[in-house]
Amino acid sequence: MSVLLIGGDRIESITRKLKENGFNDIEHVSGRKHGNRKLKINPKTDLVLVLVDFVEHNLVEIVKKESKKIGVRVEFSKRSWTSMESSIQECAKEKFNARES
Repeated sequence: MSVLLIGGDRIESITRKLKENGFNDIEHVSGRKHGNRKLKINPKTDLVLVLVDFVEHNLVEIVKKESKKIGVRVEFSKRSWTSMESSIQECAKEKFNARES
């Protein structure tokens, strides 16, 4: 499964946990550069995870618009694993069940 992680600087522990939950393709956008506003989300992305502590409001709006356009699930979370764990596990479970069907 693939995830687009938006926000955060030191995400090593998050990427490790994502891999433990079945997300092997992890793309990261810092959300701090002006060029990030030209974000294009890959249609093969299973989940967009936005770390709200580290991104500007305008970028959040762009992410919402782009993800809605291609039908990709978006989750908003603080940087802590406990804040995002249930959403990630739920998404992984949904994708696993969809592949089983």
